[in-house]
Amino acid sequence: MGTPCELQLYAAERSRAQQAADATRQDVLRLEARYSRYRDDSLLSVINRVAGAGGRIEVDAETAGLLDYATTCFEQSDGLFDITSGILRKAWNFKSTALPEPQLVQSLLNKVGWQRVGWNASVLNFSQPGMELDLGGVVKEYAADRAVTLCFEAGIRHGMVNLGGDIRIIGAHPDGSPWRVGIRHPREPGALLQTLELFSGALASSGDYERCIVVGDKRYGHVLNPKTGWPVEHLAAVSVVAEFCVIAGSASTIGMLKEAAGVGWLQELGLPHIWVGVDGSVGAYLCGSEPARD
Repeated sequence: MGTPCELQLYAAERSRAQQAADATRQDVLRLEARYSRYRDDSLLSVINRVAGAGGRIEVDAETAGLLDYATTCFEQSDGLFDITSGILRKAWNFKSTALPEPQLVQSLLNKVGWQRVGWNASVLNFSQPGMELDLGGVVKEYAADRAVTLCFEAGIRHGMVNLGGDIRIIGAHPDGSPWRVGIRHPREPGALLQTLELFSGALASSGDYERCIVVGDKRYGHVLNPKTGWPVEHLAAVSVVAEFCVIAGSASTIGMLKEAAGVGWLQELGLPHIWVGVDGSVGAYLCGSEPARD
């Protein structure tokens, strides 16, 4: 998954914990092999070769489910959560200190837009050559949710899955105490913004602090608006708590993408969340309870 991953389990027998850990690890590796954009032999790369040529391909039920969810996110975000926008990486190099040429960004926007792709049941139809898909905003969260299911099937009732900050709780500690999960401060390296206590559910975050370009006093983060091709500028970070990690992950990303309207959208969504503005302002809705602070 290109990030540190952690699994903490409680079990009466070590063998049961090991069985659950092995099954979870194998499934995470399976999903990475299927949907990684960095592997030429992945299913996603096969799809993108078809997309590049402007062809048609039928996909399996698991992939269809992920695409259906991405379609729902696209519709509910007014086209901002868009799995075709990964092609903008060809313009943005966040290991560089230079901004891309606006002409290059604009040319790539002609190949962005989920509405340009024909998606019907299990068939993808790319009528416009040169497009590509990126499921990075869905698969890691999906993997965290699957990990909990696999652990539960193996008899694990207490534990936590953490795939690079996409967190899903299997169950509270055996003594009934919650998991204490820190949320990173987007502007103070090594500092925590808040610490949440979770008995169940999932937590996911999105922000401009992992990958960015700083030019002068302005930060350009990796969360790109698929309609402009440029980074969002209003929120620095969003964290959302939900029942499932895929929901928490997509909600935090959409909140970022909605710019100034993101705060109101998160409030209407009604899920517990914390946001930080680029101006340093902080807001939270945590179902009436204040989070613990470190």
